[in-house]
Amino acid sequence: MNLHQLVFWILSVIAIGGALGVILSRNPVASVLFLIVTFFAVSGHYILLNAQFLAIVNIIVYAGAIMVLFLYVIMLMNLNGDVEPQKSKLLQFAGIISGGILFLVLLAAFKTTQLSTTPINASTSIGLISELGQVLFTRFVFPFEISSILFLSAMVGAVVIGKKD
Repeated sequence: MNLHQLVFWILSVIAIGGALGVILSRNPVASVLFLIVTFFAVSGHYILLNAQFLAIVNIIVYAGAIMVLFLYVIMLMNLNGDVEPQKSKLLQFAGIISGGILFLVLLAAFKTTQLSTTPINASTSIGLISELGQVLFTRFVFPFEISSILFLSAMVGAVVIGKKD
């Protein structure tokens, strides 16, 4: 087992552990922190795939901005386990059944997947920032600017919602 595979498996264990922490944690703030750990592990996978830009964007946008937004919403809603209504047994049973069906679908998908032992060519420049910037600011400059206006309006909306009367 080479170093690349070892790092992949370590990051995979961290990502799965963080995702399980998100699901199983009863504290919403702890769930958000577990989600940040999961995002960092996924960013590590992006770096292994030679997609540095996606790794940086994942850390900045998701592990940074989106998690701050989640924490803001959690604190704004003042979620508390004491005042949360208990779920009925029928709802818990439906959750177990749907989770089991999802698990069976995943097992069937893994069963039909063929594993490839050929290594990925990491010398390609597809995921590099310079290539992405070249395409982004030539072919896709109009959609890029439209999305920036959309983000700006979302920030203004967040300020208006969060502002006290």
